[in-house]
Amino acid sequence: MRAVLTWRDKAEHCINDIAFKPDGTQLILAAGSRLLVYDTSDGTLLQPLKGHKDTVYCVAYAKDGKRFASGSADKSVIIWTSKLEGILKYTHNDAIQCVSYNPITHQLASCSSSDFGLWSPEQKSVSKHKSSSKIICCSWTNDGQYLALGMFNGIISIRNKNGEEKVKIERPGGSLSPIWSICWNPSREERNDILAVADWGQKVSFYQLSGKQIGKDRALNFDPCCISYFTKGEYILLGGSDKQVSLFTKDGVRLGTVGEQNSWVWTCQAKPDSNYVVVGCQDGTISFYQLIFSTVHGLYKDRYAYRDSMTDVIVQHLITEQKVRIKCKELVKKIAIYRNRLAIQLPEKILIYELYSEDLSDMHYRVKEKIIKKFECNLLVVCANHIILCQEKRLQCLSFSGVKEREWQMESLIRYIKVIGGPPGREGLLVGLKNGQILKIFVDNLFAIVLLKQATAVRCLDMSASRKKLAVVDENDTCLVYDIDTKELLFQEPNANSVAWNTQCEDMLCFSGGGYLNIKASTFPVHRQKLQGFVVGYNGSKIFCLHVFSISAVEVPQSAPMYQYLDRKLFKEAYQIACLGVTDTDWRELAMEALEGLDFETAKKAFIRVQDLRYLELISSIEGKFHEAAKLYKRSGHENLALEMYTDLCMFEYAKDFLGSGDPKETKMLITKQADWARNIKEPKAAVEMYISAGEHVKAIEICGDHGWVDMLIDIARKLDKAEREPLLLCATYLKKLDSPGYAAETYLKMGDLKSLVQLHVETQRWDEAFALGEKHPEFKDDIYMPYAQWLAENDRFEEAQKAFHKAGRQREAVQVLEQLTNNAVAESRFNDAAYYYWMLSMQCLDIAQDPAQKDTMLGKFYHFQRLAELYHGYHAIHRHTEDPFSVHRPETLFNISRFLLHSLPKDTPSGISKVKILFTLAKQSKALGAYRLARHAYDKLRGLYIPARFQKSIELGTLTIRAKPFHDSEELVPLCYRCSTNNPLLNNLGNVCINCRQPFIFSASSYDVLHLVEFYLEEGITDEEAISLIDLEVLRPKRDDRQLEIANNSSQILRLVETKDSIGDEDPFTAKLSFEQGGSEFVPVVVSRLVLRSMSRRDVLIKRWPPPLRWQYFRSLLPDASITMCPSCFQMFHSEDYELLVLQHGCCPYCRRCKDDPGP
Repeated sequence: MRAVLTWRDKAEHCINDIAFKPDGTQLILAAGSRLLVYDTSDGTLLQPLKGHKDTVYCVAYAKDGKRFASGSADKSVIIWTSKLEGILKYTHNDAIQCVSYNPITHQLASCSSSDFGLWSPEQKSVSKHKSSSKIICCSWTNDGQYLALGMFNGIISIRNKNGEEKVKIERPGGSLSPIWSICWNPSREERNDILAVADWGQKVSFYQLSGKQIGKDRALNFDPCCISYFTKGEYILLGGSDKQVSLFTKDGVRLGTVGEQNSWVWTCQAKPDSNYVVVGCQDGTISFYQLIFSTVHGLYKDRYAYRDSMTDVIVQHLITEQKVRIKCKELVKKIAIYRNRLAIQLPEKILIYELYSEDLSDMHYRVKEKIIKKFECNLLVVCANHIILCQEKRLQCLSFSGVKEREWQMESLIRYIKVIGGPPGREGLLVGLKNGQILKIFVDNLFAIVLLKQATAVRCLDMSASRKKLAVVDENDTCLVYDIDTKELLFQEPNANSVAWNTQCEDMLCFSGGGYLNIKASTFPVHRQKLQGFVVGYNGSKIFCLHVFSISAVEVPQSAPMYQYLDRKLFKEAYQIACLGVTDTDWRELAMEALEGLDFETAKKAFIRVQDLRYLELISSIEGKFHEAAKLYKRSGHENLALEMYTDLCMFEYAKDFLGSGDPKETKMLITKQADWARNIKEPKAAVEMYISAGEHVKAIEICGDHGWVDMLIDIARKLDKAEREPLLLCATYLKKLDSPGYAAETYLKMGDLKSLVQLHVETQRWDEAFALGEKHPEFKDDIYMPYAQWLAENDRFEEAQKAFHKAGRQREAVQVLEQLTNNAVAESRFNDAAYYYWMLSMQCLDIAQDPAQKDTMLGKFYHFQRLAELYHGYHAIHRHTEDPFSVHRPETLFNISRFLLHSLPKDTPSGISKVKILFTLAKQSKALGAYRLARHAYDKLRGLYIPARFQKSIELGTLTIRAKPFHDSEELVPLCYRCSTNNPLLNNLGNVCINCRQPFIFSASSYDVLHLVEFYLEEGITDEEAISLIDLEVLRPKRDDRQLEIANNSSQILRLVETKDSIGDEDPFTAKLSFEQGGSEFVPVVVSRLVLRSMSRRDVLIKRWPPPLRWQYFRSLLPDASITMCPSCFQMFHSEDYELLVLQHGCCPYCRRCKDDPGP
């Protein structure tokens, strides 16, 4: 049971009482001093009624629907017509507490704190009767003979129509248990009038009209404010201080919650003759719910178990119509039935029942096991020794003792599950998922077997008796039938809601939908007849159909499918259908058709059914004449004609006996003809065996392939000699077609056909096997990597596709993919990705540059793409800062990036990069960090550019406010050259180089501040390997005197660091010789000798080990204590702490995306 909110409204005052118009179209509410009239269909407030001067406490509608009454704290009762007009008013001495109409005579009972009155339209006056206590509630019996009054002192007084007390019931709590709400059961099927009583002793009790209590009190743990029955008396609604409405059975068993509220529930009523419920609360909320009662049932062959009255289970034998009721006295949540087992899930336990005996007609169940544990599940299945719980995507297998033995996790929600038989403890389950996957699971096996995968969600499933065919009903109401072995869709039919195979005939199924029952035999057209409900089973000629809450067995004649087989001369299949149930006329028609078709065996069986002896004698005599003819042919020397006669009559056994141990060629011919006949009469397996014995392997393979018999195909392939290429190739082709690439690969290997094997791996996307084969046989690499790259590109895995193209030697395609990725990233403002793709492009060009013919062109592109990668990597932070509301970068970092970009941008600004955003960021961060002069310069530059509207106000305001700041920059921000110790201006006309020594600055790729690194070059004649070995020595030389030597040539100046034998002083020679003043305007690189290399420490030197044709680059750290990390893939430099943090955050280098565990290039 679940409650669905239909509509909700809110009144200004507490909802004290509710009454439905008997036809259910209107709802009257007592709220404040007014009555509110609602349309129940959509919750529209039709009209408020004013008549009372104080709070209205109660309201009641007459059973005939002509009038209703309301009672108020103003001591008056008003009678209203169904047209919402007040027609009569009378008063009591105290506030009116409750009113109730007699269901038969329409006499109105109105109760106050001190008395109660009885009024009817025929009377002119109201007869009043005193009460010993305050009356809180009242209710008439079904026959209108008695009125029950619930009082504040805990007494229930039962009066007759004249007001005389007949029965007095005293509750044990007395005045501590005020009777707050009472209601007589309205059901006319009950033999006795039953009164439900809710008191503030927090109990519910039931009484007969005689005052005798039924059962024990039921504790509630809250104060009940209202109790009411459904129209037919099957359920009770109860609400109160627990701020919710609960649904109970008529016996007081709690079933569930209808609706949780935010305040006390003062009144609740069920809409007449429906499953709708209205709730009124202390805070004025009116809620209208629809209760949906789901069908809880289970079916196994001819036994059907279903829930009745929410707490009982009825097991029905569909053939004998026997029924047995099992009383559970608790809410039945799930039912499962299988063979002699029955499982019932209750709120706090699962009961396992078994039959007393193995008798098929036995209907007596006894409890076998109890699992005392609460379970949450969507579906429940029982097997011989286990129960299976299904919860969304998970299946759990539990023993009857409640121990979890196995669990399966599915890819999607489980929509259908069914036991398909098997040995005890090893049963198979058929499972359908929402994603269209259909699986077979054995309860003793952890691994699920995927039978097939379709595109639409599964609603219903069934498997044929021989486990060869699968019928599926999907979410589009289409019935699809598959061959399980080949996964081939055999046929499909529309308008289906459920499907079932015939348990006695392999080729027959039925499905229901659209008010029709559809029966389909083999591939013949559907036979249709009218039927309401859902098909749940098909056994012989009986179809089991579920309609609403009841199931019935429908006897269906099988004449129509039998004649469909006869039309195609399929006599044996027609005979099988006839055995399910046809008329004598149908049997005679089958016999005559089989006789005319020379199928004497079927004709004999059919004539035996109708007991036609004359035709049986005729068939016997005809068979005898054939044998005599064969003897005559042999006597006259025409054995070949005898063989031809037997084969034409398909009497192959007689032909073999006639032939004896004759010519092997004729024996082979006979077997081949017999195989042809078996193939024609749809006995393919027999035909395969005959073809194999006759040596006709190709024909045998064709039959196996057409029927999807993978096991037989691989068996044939393994027995064939590798020299028989034609049948082996045919085997491999069919195996590939039947989605068995492993067996196809085995066959290709046997033939030694490696090219076909590679093609197979590629077509089936078994890339690992293809790559392994490519390693052993490099001549197939192009055949592997090209399709692999195209497959990656089609699946939007462009980065991997690019690498595959590169590996396949298709540089043009590799570069094209990268360029497209780069352009897309720039167009979509994914500048971080653009930087990564430009870096990949540059490395691609460097790889191609190893070809001497393309070296110069590719190196030029390499440097160009490297520069673009650096620009886009930095600009990503600027773009994020200006576009996103929250920035992840510190002001110092944004300040450094802005300066780096301004100094690095070429004349033609790269696509996507905005100078406005760079200058705007520089201006903002300069102002925030105290670089006011630079901020003025940035704002001045912005005035000459086109400013987007969204930046206009910010820039104008910044331009004005910066005028109030000093005209200088903070000295803390000034960059220092670590080679010549010169302070450089924040805005450098030379770019990212020192204004004094022209040494290029080395920037951190994360914070973009200047790193304490100086690049140096090796003296001529020193190779990279020698330089590494010299640096690794780390020999500290004692007192040395280093001298610098400046050599001028036509093109450049070179500063050399050399050492003499008589050197003195203990300074670091590298540092000492870098502290100098350079007067020239050209950059003088640092060139070191072997002695200087030997004096260096390995931890102070960073080396960019570029692949050929580039030379390695060497850098010396001048602050060894400040650690610097260089990525071994992209050679970008970082402060070590920054790099470690970024790698932890992203799992890779932020620049080249090399994973921390990957080796360098």
